[in-house]
Amino acid sequence: MNYSFFDFLALLGSVCLFLYGMKVMSEGLQKAAGDRLRNILSAMTRNRFTGTLTGFAITALIQSSSASTVMVVSFVNAGLMTLGQSMAVIFGANVGTTFTAWVIALFGFKVDTSVFVLPVIACAVPLLFFKKSRTKSMGEFLIGFAFLFMGLSMISEYVPDLQSNPEMFAFLERYASMGYMSVLLFLLVGIVLTAIIQSSAATFAIVLIMCTKGWITFDLGCAVILGSNIGTTITPLLASMSGNVAAKRTAMGHLLFNLFGMIWTLLVFYPFVRLNVDITEWLGQGNPESLYSYVNTLEQNNPDIYDKLFDGSLPTTHPVLAQIGQMQFSVSFGMSMFHTVFNLINLAIMIWFTGLYVKIVEKLVPAKHKEDEEFQLKFISGGLMSASELNIAQAEKEMYVYAQRVQRMIDMAEQLVHTPEKSEEFSKLYSRLEKYEEISDRMEIEIANYLNRCAEGRLSNEGKLHIASMLNIVSEIESIADCCFGCAKILIRKHENGVTFNDMIYENVDTMFGYVKVAMNDMLVLLSDVEKVRDVDIIRSYNKEREINNLRNQLRSNNVENINNRVYEYQSGIYYMDIINDLEKMGDYIINVVDTIRDHFRRHAA
Repeated sequence: MNYSFFDFLALLGSVCLFLYGMKVMSEGLQKAAGDRLRNILSAMTRNRFTGTLTGFAITALIQSSSASTVMVVSFVNAGLMTLGQSMAVIFGANVGTTFTAWVIALFGFKVDTSVFVLPVIACAVPLLFFKKSRTKSMGEFLIGFAFLFMGLSMISEYVPDLQSNPEMFAFLERYASMGYMSVLLFLLVGIVLTAIIQSSAATFAIVLIMCTKGWITFDLGCAVILGSNIGTTITPLLASMSGNVAAKRTAMGHLLFNLFGMIWTLLVFYPFVRLNVDITEWLGQGNPESLYSYVNTLEQNNPDIYDKLFDGSLPTTHPVLAQIGQMQFSVSFGMSMFHTVFNLINLAIMIWFTGLYVKIVEKLVPAKHKEDEEFQLKFISGGLMSASELNIAQAEKEMYVYAQRVQRMIDMAEQLVHTPEKSEEFSKLYSRLEKYEEISDRMEIEIANYLNRCAEGRLSNEGKLHIASMLNIVSEIESIADCCFGCAKILIRKHENGVTFNDMIYENVDTMFGYVKVAMNDMLVLLSDVEKVRDVDIIRSYNKEREINNLRNQLRSNNVENINNRVYEYQSGIYYMDIINDLEKMGDYIINVVDTIRDHFRRHAA
């Protein structure tokens, strides 16, 4: 029966099931780990060796070097690691992606997946109905694991049978016998295929099946795997498009690492393939090159057995089947060995030249002028939404920068109080404060939109509560900015009505500004690392809030007496109290932020 369009759709569906399994596994793991994964990733920048090991471990767990590299791009974009530190993690991620190849090679074709896939699903589904978030996430992880192997089994079943499609055989044969040109052609196939499906692991699974069935030679299979290392860099490159310069450099570094490896491997391609064949034989796993010649010899000398082998009518006890099965494992083992040795040699060379490598990347992706990014968000952008749990770290960093910008507005408002209203300096300072207030509004909207997009992803309950707290904090910080500009508006009205302040009023306003500025500094200390909040810092913030309220009450009472005693005019007292009340509101918004941080701290500690 000819290969039909339905069979092609079935093959496409099998690849999609394989990819979906990896996606569910990755998300289940991230949700189960929650904050722990963020803490692990933030600790991986100690040195190049721990960074490499961390990149290997994360990629081995989430089954995708593309996903882990996008995470690294996100963290560089968030300022959590330098470009040099990220390179070591990327080096490790390239080695970590070989773990999937070994899982497929050692278990994918030796074990009947139906034996364990359904039992795994049977164990996983009940976990989805547990109340505990982490238990549900473990259920998702197991279901993703089962889907991955189910998809792998179906890919093997629906890849077109060349015996019933001689025209496809002729097509492959025509391009598989061009010597070194065939190597370059299949290298390109690996690049394009992986770029389209965005997973080197899926490409590896397809190539292994084609090799084990004897459709392409072992060396051409290695060429496809080599190309997949380039194709897997497409996802991080796309993710970095809307990131900052550091993110673009990280993605470019990933591409250059694999390009360097591809170039040296192509220069010694046939000896390198031979080396991996020798290693496979030395380990007692047979010769991975023998399957192709064995199947061709079988076709020429025993066409009847050959036909029965591919139409499935050969008895299961036939010795040819046993021989084919042994050679199939040898091919899958050899392919995994090629992938691993390639990445290990690449790592062994590149890890010692990290500094030089960083300089090359910085030359290729030069920094923009500072003014180009003056009013852009510094750490977050719309394009980096690979892992919702991990994106929270970026928003935390941006939220701290936002609070620092608003803190500068408090200094501007205090300076404006002492600036003569008729002066050019007052106009410039007022315009600057107004511009900062507009930027503050824009930053609040962009950070809030980013957090809402994070919330739309697959988050643990802890992650959802964290985002709710951050949205509340961002809103309160924007209210502080509004109060700063509100103070400026009060001064404009004061000037329009010809009102003046005496030295006592200026002195009291300065005292109130001093209290608010201390409170703002204390709030920034808490915001700088919400995971390491100390009780003493929270208590200090509450004490300062009480001082602000007591001072406001004292000044309000004194104001009535001063107006009655004609220390200053009634209208002066009105605008004076408007400024004091405005500053007291700032203290309220600051303590609201502290309250939210305190609640998050208690929840995290529990």
